[in-house]
Amino acid sequence: MALSESGIFSGDINCTDPGKEEESKDQAKTPTARVLTLEEQERLNGERALVSDFKQMKLEKEAQKNWDLFYKRNTTNFFKDRHWTTREFEELKACREFESQKLVLLEAGCGVGNCIFPLLEDDLNIFVYACDFSPRAVEFVRQNPLYCPDRCCAFQCDLTKDDLMENVPESSVDVITLIFVLSAVHPDKMKLVLENISRVLKPGGFVLFRDYGLYDHAMLRFKSGNKLGENFYVRQDGTRSYFFSKEFLAELFEKTGFKCVANDYVLRETVNKKEGLCVPRVFLQSKFMKPES
Repeated sequence: MALSESGIFSGDINCTDPGKEEESKDQAKTPTARVLTLEEQERLNGERALVSDFKQMKLEKEAQKNWDLFYKRNTTNFFKDRHWTTREFEELKACREFESQKLVLLEAGCGVGNCIFPLLEDDLNIFVYACDFSPRAVEFVRQNPLYCPDRCCAFQCDLTKDDLMENVPESSVDVITLIFVLSAVHPDKMKLVLENISRVLKPGGFVLFRDYGLYDHAMLRFKSGNKLGENFYVRQDGTRSYFFSKEFLAELFEKTGFKCVANDYVLRETVNKKEGLCVPRVFLQSKFMKPES
């Protein structure tokens, strides 16, 4: 159920296809948050009114429907395949004792498979569990020509309430990816997601995280009437997005029993050729380990 990591908001809150009109410059990692301009500070400080409690409850109730409609509109054409995961997360390669050892991966929030299928193509010794909030997205994964039940098990799952162990054996997964997924979950329920994934992760296993960071350009583009809470917004299509600070994320994982291994902002500029804009993008890229004892 993730939105595009490199998509830019066009107009108010709609993402364009990053593959068609954007170029990304070199990225840099930093332990500190992006510094806002005075204009950006004034814009954020002026946005105080929140969406009504009634509408917020409606959005929570209809969250799955809104994501399913998103995939109905966009099918498999919205996101670019993520070929960068093994470059950014060496654990996908290095956590095995020998080359032919099977790596068991859980892609929590797999969308239509833009992360898992490049991995399955590149590495014959990976088995992937893949789940998503949207039944339609899961069906797209299963219909992909690269989908093979011997190497991949895709299933629908609401990570905030559905027990992963109904599909994934307890403590059986080496690595879990949470890539542009947790931001779509209500902040009050994020801990439930982490508790759920922790049960299927092996002691010593890793959670690899990448998502929207605090003061990302997408956050600054929201207009009045879209704010749900601190750093939490709703898009025009009813899908929601949270923008993470490294402190919030670290506390969230540590309260769930994980140990922080890496936790940095990724800063880069994205060029939107169509609109003639060069805008700052901010992501949070982190690694957490489940302690062995």
